[in-house]
Amino acid sequence: MTKLLLSLHVLAAIVAIGPVTVAASMFPRATENRPVLHRICRVYAAVGIAVPVFGFATAGVMGVTGEPWVIVSIALTAVATFVLALLVLPGQARALAGEATKRLAMHTGLFNVLWATVTVLMIIRPGSTTGA
Repeated sequence: MTKLLLSLHVLAAIVAIGPVTVAASMFPRATENRPVLHRICRVYAAVGIAVPVFGFATAGVMGVTGEPWVIVSIALTAVATFVLALLVLPGQARALAGEATKRLAMHTGLFNVLWATVTVLMIIRPGSTTGA
């Protein structure tokens, strides 16, 4: 069961978070494809809910929910979610409406750095009692 949940968690992260990070990164400099990139970000952000769902299930089965690397990853995931929902997606919508969005690239970069940090924590697992 652990291997199945972990596989689903990793696949969800690749399939859902990957497209958001790429599309969001391309958006500030794009001209013609902005509506398509914004739609990709919105749709895959919704699909991305599967990542923490499978993550919580995996952590529960592995018995690592209270591990510091998991707690920090959960907190960073929550921050990344808020950055995407409250800064990146609304900033893209404002840009599509013709408004200036000076900080959109910065917010997108912050979102991407948060996810990169979570990914590294998932691999390195500092203080983990589960090996690796």
